[in-house]
Amino acid sequence: MGSWLSEREQRLVAGAETASAATPIPTQIVSNGEYLPPPQSQTQKRLERRILELADTNAKRLGLSRRQFMRTSCGMAAAFLAMKEIYGGNVFQVEEAEAREPELMMARAQSLAGQFIFDVQTHFVRDDFDHKELLGLGDFASQHWNPKMKEEGLSLARYKFQNYVKEIYYDSDTNLALLSGAPFDDPTWWLLSNEQIVKAREMINDFAGSRRLLAHSVITPKQPGWMDEVDKAIAVYKPDSWKAYTIGDPLSPSKFPWRLDDEQVMYPFYEKSVKAGINAICIHKGLLPPDYEKSFAGVWEYATVWDVGKAAKDWPQLNFVIYHSALRPVLELPDQAWNEFETSGRIKWASDLAEIPQKFGVTNVYAELGTSFANSAVAHPKFSAALVGTLIKGFGVDHVLWGTDSVWYGSPQWQIEAMRRLEIPEDMQKKYGFAALGGANSATKQMIFGGNAARFYRINLKATDNAPMPAYSEDRLARLKAEYEFAAKEPSNLRYGYVRAA
Repeated sequence: MGSWLSEREQRLVAGAETASAATPIPTQIVSNGEYLPPPQSQTQKRLERRILELADTNAKRLGLSRRQFMRTSCGMAAAFLAMKEIYGGNVFQVEEAEAREPELMMARAQSLAGQFIFDVQTHFVRDDFDHKELLGLGDFASQHWNPKMKEEGLSLARYKFQNYVKEIYYDSDTNLALLSGAPFDDPTWWLLSNEQIVKAREMINDFAGSRRLLAHSVITPKQPGWMDEVDKAIAVYKPDSWKAYTIGDPLSPSKFPWRLDDEQVMYPFYEKSVKAGINAICIHKGLLPPDYEKSFAGVWEYATVWDVGKAAKDWPQLNFVIYHSALRPVLELPDQAWNEFETSGRIKWASDLAEIPQKFGVTNVYAELGTSFANSAVAHPKFSAALVGTLIKGFGVDHVLWGTDSVWYGSPQWQIEAMRRLEIPEDMQKKYGFAALGGANSATKQMIFGGNAARFYRINLKATDNAPMPAYSEDRLARLKAEYEFAAKEPSNLRYGYVRAA
């Protein structure tokens, strides 16, 4: 089992927590360790400078320090204002007044208070996780770039349970989350065991007094004893859905890649799952490093969607959720990715996914946005709009699910704000046949943020006189979050992955 990044790649990165600016939204691509992040582009450097300029100007007007300002809702608005200026294209909906008028932002927040947000892809690591080379590149960074990191003991704590609760439930508008995991050929590398995932579900829900966390069980087809673990999960863990990696191991070429449409390996599992009443399987696709044809030679094809259509057609009783929307590698060259789309109207692998419903005549395939939306939004907003437009056009808005891959990128609030403000420019709508996304609380965004997943996971949302609200809107977590906000606690604006070193 290799490390997430090679020794050469480790020399090229730094911990995002200290090496990237604590702006309300990232100004460069942050990697969760599964891939080498690209360098900060010249455009992103201009964006960072503009955010700081706007922060200084408006912080002075409000009697705040720059740091204090950037932790406010006005600071978040200033960041999107800078993105609108630098990237153009009217991709993000934001007005200048939002960066300087707290009352305006307070009114906006109140108008969105009833918006239901269900994040179907979140992570943390177990307390005894000891592979520091996996997430502990901070140790390397502390020796080579920032000795203070070691003194402060940041390392893996940011990825563990306590900070997970803070970032997801207190520092974001997320109401409900799904806790996920990942498989490795070496089981000691697992972030959480299936047992630990369901224990976290029990702990959060018992504490809150409501259903705040759902749980995956990870399957490992072809690995010895994998069906025994499936039987145990069905009998004991009772997962809300399954999580799978057809590539076998997300970090290095696996001995156990497999296909969703393998009738010998997978169809007996599907039969068990249907009988048990677990009708959803979430599959990691895409997100390979730029050199995947070399570094994942012989197995990279398993991260494509080549196996989805037949499996979905053969098993209409099951739903197949494709995580990351199968976006191929992370945007190593954002301008190149945009140019490819502008020339062809296609996004590699993601367009293949979006064509499956029509090509195979199926309605049981879904697209999930984790990491793909986050990184495209900060690398090339128009490409991000193209990605969302492509998925909605191919699947229909009712088959796109909200996920953030948090807490790898810190609190998901900046991603929530990016989606709330995202619009597909009119010229793109006309050229590619994309539908408008609408305002922050449009029907389209309500469906993506939570309506689709609530239906998918059979979550009962009770209605009030004013707006649809989850039954737990006044549970223990809601009360504690209100106290947290009343005490003027502030988001950290930190990201916890890795960025390309300067």
